[in-house]
Amino acid sequence: MQQLKASFAGFWKYRYLLQNLITRDFKLKYRRSVLGVAWSILNPLLTCLVMWAVFGALFNQRGNGIAYFPVFLVIGQLMFNFFRESTTMAMESVLKNAPLLRKVYIPKYIFPLEKCCFALVNLLFSMIALVLVMLFTWTPLAPTAPLALLPMALLFLFSLGVGLILSALYVFVRDIMHIWEVFCTLLVYGSAIFYDPSQMDGWVQWVIKFNPIYHYITAVRECLLTSMGLDGQRLLICALCAAVSLALGVWVFKKNQDNFVLYM
Repeated sequence: MQQLKASFAGFWKYRYLLQNLITRDFKLKYRRSVLGVAWSILNPLLTCLVMWAVFGALFNQRGNGIAYFPVFLVIGQLMFNFFRESTTMAMESVLKNAPLLRKVYIPKYIFPLEKCCFALVNLLFSMIALVLVMLFTWTPLAPTAPLALLPMALLFLFSLGVGLILSALYVFVRDIMHIWEVFCTLLVYGSAIFYDPSQMDGWVQWVIKFNPIYHYITAVRECLLTSMGLDGQRLLICALCAAVSLALGVWVFKKNQDNFVLYM
């Protein structure tokens, strides 16, 4: 308990640094951009339009399609993009800040945490795209919509755990970046972003259900599009995956952080 209190006190001490780093990244991302923050809305909208045109014709035909397919699609896209963006940026965060870490003492976990928080800010802006798609397609909002914040929060914790692991590994092995890019490309097709797993063969459904990202995306969809709300078993899966990911991430990062300076 004392160690936990000490860790929280240390984190609280650097809260303004975390805030400043997020603000810095936000300004850098949209610097010299004519549309600025609007790209956080336009990017998912344009991507959704393309995927709607392609996959809508494949998976939404002859009365066997997915109800409210455009909203179904954009929810999956936004949740997956958050996971990929947060983990990819977190992976490079420690190494990119090596010059700063050599000069002053800063808890190294601040950098992966900041990247995940920055990705969360982008996600919040991108949710405007979801609202626009729902309005344009006349999709009714389920009364359980506020519950969607819970699986989104759990996805943040899951992504942070993965980001901590990747950031530690990347310091020692640079090839992790290329491996992760390929893995994320494969993960797109296993996360049920643009299809319903019930439309697939039995063994494919079995494989998809071992993908944690699928459960987070499905949980958000259940809250926003159905009146059933969160399924208890799915919520438990999401919570367990987040807890295991975060615990493993903290352990791996803490175990290796003292050796980072030797490889930077």
